[in-house]
Amino acid sequence: MRLLLNVLWFVLGGWISGTLWLLAGVILAITVIGLPWTPAAFRIAGFSYWPFGKAVVDRDTGVGSGCLNVLWLVLAGWWLALHHILLAAALAVTIIGIPFAWQHVKLALLSLTPVGKGVIEV
Repeated sequence: MRLLLNVLWFVLGGWISGTLWLLAGVILAITVIGLPWTPAAFRIAGFSYWPFGKAVVDRDTGVGSGCLNVLWLVLAGWWLALHHILLAAALAVTIIGIPFAWQHVKLALLSLTPVGKGVIEV
């Protein structure tokens, strides 16, 4: 079931999300200021490509991660999360879209504070 949902997710738009996160990671890596957020962008890209069967967990809850997350939240995180929440609300209207809506909620939470998070297989 996970494979089927991941394939449907990828074909119906997950490839766009993952590719845009990869592009964001490359752009962040090119700039010196964006280097601390680059691994988080690549982690979100992998999760955006194949989200089913994965869970987001806290890896590092230190002061450095907290400061980077606050800056991220103010500059980019809130509108990325809003985007995912709006998509989740639209998908949750149909029964078929509920699993996809749940993945958008997970992506919204990850978009708010991506530094210090990890993605594991469930």
